Amino acid sequence: KDKVMEMKILVLNGSPHPNGCTFRALSEVEKTLQQEGIETEIFHIGTEAIRGCMGCGMCRKNKLGRCIFGEDAVNVVIKKMEECDGLIVGSPVHYAGASGGITSFLDRMFYSTGGFAYKPGAAIVSCRRAGSTAALEQLNKYFMMNNMPLVPSAYWNMVHGNTPEEVEQDLEGLMVMRTLGRNMAWMLKSIDAGKAHGILTPAAEPKTRTNFIRECAPVKAEAEEKNFAPYFISYNKVNKAYQEED
Repeated sequence: KDKVMEMKILVLNGSPHPNGCTFRALSEVEKTLQQEGIETEIFHIGTEAIRGCMGCGMCRKNKLGRCIFGEDAVNVVIKKMEECDGLIVGSPVHYAGASGGITSFLDRMFYSTGGFAYKPGAAIVSCRRAGSTAALEQLNKYFMMNNMPLVPSAYWNMVHGNTPEEVEQDLEGLMVMRTLGRNMAWMLKSIDAGKAHGILTPAAEPKTRTNFIRECAPVKAEAEEKNFAPYFISYNKVNKAYQEED
């Protein structure tokens, strides 16, 4: 029991409105986590400008474990994650994506740290009507490409409403939030029980980085104009002399 009480989840509110629809959804998750004996902290990213990632690479080159730019709260949250066992990110839907603030925030937070491997993660979104699945998919990718177990729920992690009062009417959405909270608590306790029985995190394999760029031979000058029509009819019918080497 005492060990469970030591577990903590950081809940990141990526909305410009500290007490809006996103906060209402996150509060439902937080309440459920606390009922399960998990400590929580909701952190609002605020309304001040958040610098986007410049791709300068100084964080990795110097092995800082944080962003080299420290004028906003990104490094504050990175420090908090050292003491937390999981992360939940919430965002409103802006143009079928996550908010600009939380996108810039997470880009720098994950790039500079390399993610928070084997700490469960989940995202929730709030919207008036649509665009929610695309925004949710965007946020989930931060976890999925950084070895963070993705916590499921009973449906997509989203609520609908234009005000917190309207979100109250989304009974299914709030049920999904509570289910997410219970599943997060269950996953944390399962990981803790596994560690107690000697089950360690998977051994990391060295990364192999590849891309799909190859050097192509220069195009030879042709005496006369080619007929490209076969390319638009059927690949199998293309004159083999016109095909590039594999």
